[in-house]
This record gives sequence, structure tokens and C-alpha cells, in this order.
Amino acid sequence: MVSLIRVGSVVLSVCALTTAALAETVTVSVDARAAGRPISPDLLGIFFEDINYAADGGLYAELVQNRSFEYSPLEQPTWTPLTGWELIARGGAKLKWEVDNSEPLHPNNPQCVILKVNAVGEGAGIANAGFGGIVLREGEQYDVSLFAKHLFKGDRWSQTANEGDPAPLVARLETANGEVLGEANLGAPTREWTRLAATITAKRSDDAARLVVLMTAPGGVALDEISLFPQKTFRGRKNGLRADLAQVIADLKPKFVRFPGGCLVHGHALNNMYRWKDTIGPIEQRRGQKNLWGYHQSVGLGYFEYFQFCEDIGAAPLPVVPAGVCCQNAAHRHGVGQRGIPLDQMDDYIQEVLDLIEYANGPATSTWGAKRAEAGQPEPFGLKYLGVGNEDRITPEFKERFEMIYRAVKAKHPEIVVIGTVGPFHEGEDFDAGWKIADELRVEMVDEHYYVAPEWLLANTRRYDAYDRKRSKVYLGEWASRGNKFHNALAEAAYLTGLERNADIVPLASYAPLLGKLGNTQWNPNLIYFTNTAVYPTANYYVQQLFSLHSGDTWLEPGVSGGEAANAIEWEKRGFAVSAVRDSRSGDVIVKLVNTGADAHTLNVRIAGAGSFAKEGVKIVLTGDPAAVNDAKTPRAVVPQTTTLAVGEEIACEAPAHSLTVLRLTAKR
Repeated sequence: MVSLIRVGSVVLSVCALTTAALAETVTVSVDARAAGRPISPDLLGIFFEDINYAADGGLYAELVQNRSFEYSPLEQPTWTPLTGWELIARGGAKLKWEVDNSEPLHPNNPQCVILKVNAVGEGAGIANAGFGGIVLREGEQYDVSLFAKHLFKGDRWSQTANEGDPAPLVARLETANGEVLGEANLGAPTREWTRLAATITAKRSDDAARLVVLMTAPGGVALDEISLFPQKTFRGRKNGLRADLAQVIADLKPKFVRFPGGCLVHGHALNNMYRWKDTIGPIEQRRGQKNLWGYHQSVGLGYFEYFQFCEDIGAAPLPVVPAGVCCQNAAHRHGVGQRGIPLDQMDDYIQEVLDLIEYANGPATSTWGAKRAEAGQPEPFGLKYLGVGNEDRITPEFKERFEMIYRAVKAKHPEIVVIGTVGPFHEGEDFDAGWKIADELRVEMVDEHYYVAPEWLLANTRRYDAYDRKRSKVYLGEWASRGNKFHNALAEAAYLTGLERNADIVPLASYAPLLGKLGNTQWNPNLIYFTNTAVYPTANYYVQQLFSLHSGDTWLEPGVSGGEAANAIEWEKRGFAVSAVRDSRSGDVIVKLVNTGADAHTLNVRIAGAGSFAKEGVKIVLTGDPAAVNDAKTPRAVVPQTTTLAVGEEIACEAPAHSLTVLRLTAKR
């Protein structure tokens, strides 16, 4: 159990780490007047990776699946370029379709579909049901668009097409059984690729609708980049994010966002690396590719959208670029293991990394800053952090390329904090070798990762106490206990008290992965689960949220005593952890208490300097069955409960069994 207590601008965390019965009264002492130790106010952020269908079919609000006909059996054996699409031939309609790549809309978007219609009957066209059904809401508006090219008689694509002017295309929203929910005339295509667009208002709600595009006269047409977007995206952004899912993420109040992923970044081969330049500009010109996790990524959610989301939620961007090598573990995903970009190509790759910094921070008059401005963002995004590499095997090939990138970035942009990598585990050969490189180059920060049993977290809350403050700082970029039960969340809460205590050496941390679409997960556990219609924050989510909302910039060492345990370390060993912080901006003090045990504890919280705080504070308790899971059946099995708190020199309260408690003491205004 974890409890958080805020006194003025100080926050205290108390955590019970074991399941041993502890019935003693616990006395927690906090000196709100103490100078304390400066810690990072930006400790908790989020890590986004397109895994578990987190982007297409998830956070990215596009409702059409395979909108550009680029799906491939190399991604999934049963896939073709027409996956997700259905040929519509109603009431005597006669037509056929094929996929073509001879005259593409754009070289990065090579394939399109050709419709050849001899009779329209009562409906001739194609339909798409999105990612398991398109969700529509009555009265809401949806923007439909596509690129079309009229095929005239004698065209090598469509020798049977009729002479004459092309007829308009119609876009229709339908139920699964064909009931019309909305319709719009898109206009007629021309003999060159032309974008056609319209807006449709849904007549009623439906969770399993589809988009239908119909021809209104015989003839031939090429179609590509067929899109349907709700106008109600997060913050109303064009090409934006699913509003409810993005809001749940925003409600974490993350201080930074790491993107576009972990293993996704370096890809399963050199030609599958995530190259940021392929993800910006008009969506029809972006280069989608196979996702390392086994499906397709359209990169409609690209670097511009990531930066924009960071700005929208007030979080610092933390992009991660490949360190010049591909993933060592991807051979089973049709990869070849770790390979390095040829050294004679590294100068170009390094320039690509430098161009990213210019894209984020350069003036609108610069080459890449101008491209950012063209997308609608004339002002810089304020990039401060740049990750180079992710869980890489620390080989000579990796070291050579990482050093080349690191030195080039620091030479041109000394203001950028470059974050190195020390492998996927909390110890071992790559961990040691990565730290050795960091020591040699004096890298400002390294990225540690570990997914572990909850018992490991409970036994290692003091991991960073002994870290050398003269070495690189640590970004704990991916971490979680292996499970979404409340017991897992409490173990993470206990560990977070240790991260708060050491937020001078660990200034950044992010739970991973962030999102998992139910029925489409390649990895569990995740922080937030979702379907097309619902979002399910886990108990782990609420722990992260409580620590994020009640963070501080000064750590106040709490005294913990009572019973047979003499100090905080002994109490941690018996299952009870505490953290206290002060927030200098508000003057508040916050105390967090975690009790992982099966017995409640009576708390006596003594506050030196209590006169600086209002007489009424806030108490937030997260408690429940340690085996409980927030899922579709019990979405609110474990959620925080907030009450008022009488504040004085001594605060009497309880740390329930299996709980996190946060006490926030509000500074007098």
C-alpha cells in the first residue's frame, strides 16, 4: 500500500512493502521547514510506443484501416493490400477491382486500388469497417477524404472505361447491414490525382459502422489514401488523436513524453529503422512500413503530431533515434540481428539527427524549421532531451556509431541532453558495458530498463541510494512489475518512494508500455487498456497519476519509527515505505505512505512547521484487494478516494491494509 501526504509544498510517501502483519502504530515525522535536498520536479513522464495497436486503431484517430492499400503478407501472413476492404456490388452492379502501383500518388505511397465499373446498379464501390468497426456518435461530424484519378477510355489502366466526363463519387456511413447513417457528395475526380473531401453528420450512434465509397456512373477510377476522421479529436487537431484516450493520458500530467518507442525505433533491420523524416509532411507523402511488433504503421501519427501532443499537454518532448544499429533481438521477426549502418553512410545519418534538432528548435527561416512552420507550428517545440539508442547490445559496432552521433550532437548542440542506453536489464554484460561508455564519454544521462517481479521492486527500493552522484544521471525509461493486479501497483508505489528519494540522480522515469488494445496485445502488462469504445486505466495507472499530480522539487527526509522497527529502512523491510516532498511553486508539502501488508496501521504524522499550512488539507487513499484488476468487468475495482484532512502539528490517520495514501498539506495563501 502506498500513501501520499502533502504538507504545504512538501509531499511524503509511505509504503508497506511486504505482506507481513504489522499492527504497530507508526510515527512519521516531517520537518516542513528543512532545506531538504533538491530533486527533479519532472520525475514522472510517459513512454509511447506503437505496440499493442497503440497508434493505428488506437491513439491515432483515423477510423479507416489500411487507408492507402499498403498492407502486406510480410506483416501478417493473411494480409493483402486489400485487407480491411470489401467490394460492394448491389442490385445489378457489375464491377471489379485490382491493386496497382504503376502511377503512384507518391513514391512513398506506391499502391492504390482501381475500380472498373460496367454497371452501378444499386451500389458499386468499396467499404471499410475500420479497426473492428467504426464508432459513430449521433450528431457528430466526420471528415471524409480521398485521392482519386479518373480513368478514361484507352487508358492502359482501364481499357473498358467509358468516354465522357467523370461522375461524382459518394461517401456514405452505413451500419453493418447497410442502413445509411450519413452521406456526402465528394465531387468528381480528374485525370490527375486530386484530393476530394466532404463532411458527414452521423444520424445516429453505432459502434460497428463502416465507410462506403460509391461510384455514380460506369467508368474507371483509381483511389488512394481514403480517410475518415472525427472532428472531435483531442484539442480539435486535424489529423489528430482519439479524444477520450488522449485525455486519459493527459490526466496523468506527465512531465515528458518519450516517443516514438523502444524496439520500434531501431527496427528489425536497417531498412526498417524508424526514420523521422518519413513521418512528417502531408500524410499521403509519408512512408508507412512494417511495424517491428508484427503489423503495419501508417505513421499518420508522426513526429509533428508527437511534438504537438507534447505541447498540448505541457510535457517535454523526448524523442529517441536509432544509434546507427538495428535491433539485436529481431531475427525471429524476419530481421537479421544487430547490424550497423555502413560507416560511409554515417555522415548522412548523423546529419539526419542534427536536422531533427533543427526541426524541433530551429527558427522558421531555417531549412527544417520552415517545414515545421509549414505544418502549422512557426514557434520552436523547445526540444531539450534526445535519446540515442534503445536497449542495444553493446557491441563494438554500436559503440563506434553511438560515439560518432554523440560527439556530433554535443559539438553543434551542447544544450541538448543526450541520453545513452545501457541495455534491457538492471544488470549484466550490456548494462556494465553501457555504463563504461557513459563514463568514458561523460554522457549526461543513461537509459535504464527493467521489467521485473513485484518482489524485486519491494526488495530494491534503495537501489539508487548508493549511486555515484558524479556519474551520469539515470533516466528509468522503461520499467514495470509484471502484472496489473493491485499488488503489482503497490510494489511500484513502494519503488516510486525510492525514486522520489533519489530524484537528484534519477530525474526522469516512465512506466512502459503505455497502451494496450484489448484483443490486440503483443505485450502485457500495460498502463492503460482500451477498446474502440472504452478506456480502462489500471491500478498501476492510478499509482503513477498520484505520484505525478503530487510531485515536488525538494525531498524532505522523513523519520519513521514505532514498534520493533527503529527507522525508515527497517520499516521498508517490514512492508511500509514513506516519502515526503515539498513543491516550491505552491509551498505545499506532500507525504506518501505505502502499506503492502495485510494489516492496517495507525499513523501519527508529526509536522514541524505545521503553522505554515492551512488547517484543512487533502487525503487521497488508493486501496483494495491486492488481487483486484481494473478491467472491462470491474473497471473501477481500485480507484483513488479523496477526503479532507485536518492539519496540525500531529495528524492522526490510518494506513489501510494494501494501500497507498497521499497527504497533501496546503500552504497558507
